[in-house]
Amino acid sequence: MTLTERFLHYVSFNTTSDTQTHVTPSTPGQFLFAQYLANELKEIGLEDISLDENGYVMATLPANIDKAVPVIGFISHMDTSPDMTAENMTPRIEKNYQGKDIILNEKENILLSPTDFPELNHYVGQDIIVTNGKTLLGADDKAGLAEIITAMEHLVNHPEIKHGKIRVGFTPDEEIGEGAHHFDVEKFGADWAYTIDGGQIGELEYENFNAAGVEISFKGRNIHPGYAKGKMINSQYIANHFISLLPNNEVPEKTSDYEGFYHLTNISGTVEETTLNYIIRDHDRNLFEQRKIQIQGWVSEIIKQYGESSVTIKIKDQYYNMREKIEPVMHIVKLAEDAMKTVGVTPIVKPIRGGTDGSQLSYKGLPCPNIFAGGHNFHGKYEFVPIQSMEKAVMVIVEIATQVVSTTLNHLSDNGF
Repeated sequence: MTLTERFLHYVSFNTTSDTQTHVTPSTPGQFLFAQYLANELKEIGLEDISLDENGYVMATLPANIDKAVPVIGFISHMDTSPDMTAENMTPRIEKNYQGKDIILNEKENILLSPTDFPELNHYVGQDIIVTNGKTLLGADDKAGLAEIITAMEHLVNHPEIKHGKIRVGFTPDEEIGEGAHHFDVEKFGADWAYTIDGGQIGELEYENFNAAGVEISFKGRNIHPGYAKGKMINSQYIANHFISLLPNNEVPEKTSDYEGFYHLTNISGTVEETTLNYIIRDHDRNLFEQRKIQIQGWVSEIIKQYGESSVTIKIKDQYYNMREKIEPVMHIVKLAEDAMKTVGVTPIVKPIRGGTDGSQLSYKGLPCPNIFAGGHNFHGKYEFVPIQSMEKAVMVIVEIATQVVSTTLNHLSDNGF
């Protein structure tokens, strides 16, 4: 199976995660996909394959050298975002893209246009996998899965390429912030790992947001509208008042680089009760903590005006900036950077405006920078991935494996061993 065939088959599995089920994996489709992946890893020749009750898949490519070198890992996630449906996905390949609008859905006039998405201009002459204009694509992170497995298959089929022991791990529920919750770092047994979960070709990241989820519930009083004067309290209006207190320039659509934000992700309500769900993000830990204090301050303002029983708030930290854990081992970032350059990819070292399993894994003792998988516009119908970017990701994975060997042996030689 080719890389492209593998990816197109993977996206046929509906693995949307779900925040409401409170089980792991959060949806049964993820476990079915995990079973498929475990079988595929066995078929291509990997060993020590495991699939646990939570849907985590791990496997080993044994070393083919007799020298002791670090054990490295490659990790991707199996779920797709709950932000948009993955049902009835029918992606297609726009071959030899020529820089024009790509018709995703002719009936509904949905276009993937370089006017709106100028990054398309970087891929003129390449083959681009796109959606049908109704679903997401799932390159986040089924591109990463396909790249890792293709790289492992290449190493199995080419024993002349020398490498140490390599571990691969596939996680559920990354998109709802739970991908690393049940990941057994000790069982995985790697010295460090890389998540293959980034965006455009060349991305290399070891910084991410500190993140928290917030749920705020506003209580009202419902009375028949014909007799409501002086009695009704509409919780939706209280929620709207709260929304108006937040700074309108500290939102995802108006921030970039290291700038943090408050993001309203969901509203559900009636006169009697309205719930707002926010996510809080900031790269700076102190600013992150201040944001949590600030949102509680705005809740206090609502309480002053509407009473103690008018609002409740729950804040839950989700993950932290992995920079703190990566900086002491920056050689693992340089190794990935050198591997990219060797295969003709220009590294783009930048902070992640989001998070990956790698952030939590780094705090669990497994340093885990993030490497590009090649896709763009994740979580929506304009998502796309150039095939050539995916092919380069495979080459980077293979090159990292070989450079671990060469750098270790060179170090031993320089020290007289």
